[in-house]
Order: sequence, then structure tokens, then C-alpha cells
Amino acid sequence: MEWMALASTIVGGAIATISAGYLDRRRWKRDRIDQQTEARRVLYGTYLATLSQARLAFSRLARDTDASNAERRKAAWDAFDPCSGLRYQMTISAAKTVVEPAEDVYRKLRHLRNAIAEGLLLEGGDYAEHRTRYDVALRALRAAMRDDLGADS
Repeated sequence: MEWMALASTIVGGAIATISAGYLDRRRWKRDRIDQQTEARRVLYGTYLATLSQARLAFSRLARDTDASNAERRKAAWDAFDPCSGLRYQMTISAAKTVVEPAEDVYRKLRHLRNAIAEGLLLEGGDYAEHRTRYDVALRALRAAMRDDLGADS
């Protein structure tokens, strides 16, 4: 009979150890997913804020009729520069469903930068066309980001 008590103790200990390991593994996976989601949330917010700052700078430049071509070009490139580093972070850290819309927004904003650097002013209809294309792409990007983060569920 002593061996039954010993066997029961061993089996009970094994079950407890396996259960604890299983629960720890599930908790670790859940924490890891939460950390990845939070990292993407921060990256997405930073990327959107940086794009917004560049676009606002382009808007100011489009209104500035007194700036020389050299000043306009330098200001446009300087405003766009921070977007490039975050673009690469997006390509390696964002969900696949977000990368393409992020690239599209980047390209649209780059086209706007180039037009502003070449002297595009707010008065012409070309600025509105560039801005509309950018806004459409930005809406698609924000929708993809919200979907990835589960913000609408």
C-alpha cells in the first residue's frame, strides 16, 4: 500500500508541474502578443504624427510666396527627412496588411514634397490634387492600422 501513496504523490506532482508549465506558457504568449501590439501602436502613432508634421510643413510652404526656390527646396526636404527612418521601421515591424498602405502614403507625400520643392503653391489646382491623393491614401492607412490593432472590435 505504501507504493500507492508514493505513486499518487508522484502523479499528483507531475500533473501540478505540467499544469503550471502550461499556464505559464499561455501567459507568456499572451504577454508577448500584448507587447507586440503595444509596440506597433506606438510605431503607428509615431509614423502618423511624423507624416502629419511633414504635411503641415508642406502646407505652410505652399502658402509662402516669399520663399526663394532654394529655401523652399531645403525646407521641404528637411520636413520630409524624419519620415524616411520611420518608413523602414514600418516595413520591418508593421503587419503585412499595413506595410503597403504605409508605403503608398509615403510615396504620395514624397510626390507632394517634390512638387513643393519645385515651387508648387497653394493657389494652383495641382496642390489640391496632390493633397487629395495623399488624404485618400492616409485614410486607407489609418483603416489598416485600426484593423491590425483591433481598434474597431
